[in-house]
Amino acid sequence: MLTYHRATVAQIDPTTLYAILRLRVEVFVVEQGAAYPDLDGRDVEDGAELLWAADDGVVVATLRVLRDPDGALRIGRVATAAAARVRGVASELMRRGVERCTARDPAASVRLDAQEHLAGWYGRFGFVVDGPGFDEDGIPHVPMTRPGA
Repeated sequence: MLTYHRATVAQIDPTTLYAILRLRVEVFVVEQGAAYPDLDGRDVEDGAELLWAADDGVVVATLRVLRDPDGALRIGRVATAAAARVRGVASELMRRGVERCTARDPAASVRLDAQEHLAGWYGRFGFVVDGPGFDEDGIPHVPMTRPGA
């Protein structure tokens, strides 16, 4: 059974937190070959939250919500296990992430840095490209924003 969750790092059971971080490493570092510091300190910032989906207790998708220094909210570290793709899990988790941002601060814009080939997918949630593309760890990215109310 698929379940969805949201919590701060301090509220997450250590085994679940390990599974979330392991999924991020499996997707970004192993699958995509992007050797970068996933544990960047932002997961434990004041107000940061992790959202995740679990299928019969196994973490299959995750994302995080942060607040940027200028007040905008940011969604990042969106990762889905290969076995859970094209099942709508990531879409539902993303919908919940956007909903969480709107609940926290309806007037704030929401930002993310999308892998370029996924810009259309993020567009389904109201995000638009708002700047020039850039390379991050050998993967083309574009900055995207979803305007606040």
